[in-house]
Amino acid sequence: MRGLDDTDRDILRLLLEDARRPYSDIADAVDLSAPAVSDRVERLGEIGLIEGFTLDLDRSMLREGVPVLIELRTRPDTGAVADGIDEAEAVEHVFRTAEGTVLVIAHVDQRNVREFLAEHADLATIEEIDVRLLADSEWTPQLGTGELAPECAECGNTVTTEGETATLDGDVYHFCCQSCQSKFVDRYEELAAGVED
Repeated sequence: MRGLDDTDRDILRLLLEDARRPYSDIADAVDLSAPAVSDRVERLGEIGLIEGFTLDLDRSMLREGVPVLIELRTRPDTGAVADGIDEAEAVEHVFRTAEGTVLVIAHVDQRNVREFLAEHADLATIEEIDVRLLADSEWTPQLGTGELAPECAECGNTVTTEGETATLDGDVYHFCCQSCQSKFVDRYEELAAGVED
């Protein structure tokens, strides 16, 4: 599996700045042709690094409630709380810390925060709620210097540039080695054959 080179990183940074930027503009910036940029973006999508192009709303232009930062200390499973709250339309971002805290950025309407939370989470699992009004918030995703390192679909190890990739029924799977790929593909094909019988 091919890793990220400097040109891939430059393309990703440009797309992070503006996901609607034309490939011809990107091509000029990275000294490639527009079709070459398109091929690279398609490859990055096929391996799962680019999951889609999103719309970034300026919520300050909408009348939708008060922007708040909600900090929840939960017991014992932060995942269920975070997943429930993440589904609320008023929620912009949900973060889970290793210490068992859930941080939520949301726009809460006239209800109080406890009522809002009760609609989306089991309050019995929340030990403490801390709410702060937000004066401003900005979401600026950055590429950083991270290396391409997906998880092996078979064993869970990190897939390096020596890894393998397989596309099965339109889904892309990454493997740390040929052995893991063979095991996974064999099992996948057996299961698929069993469904067809």
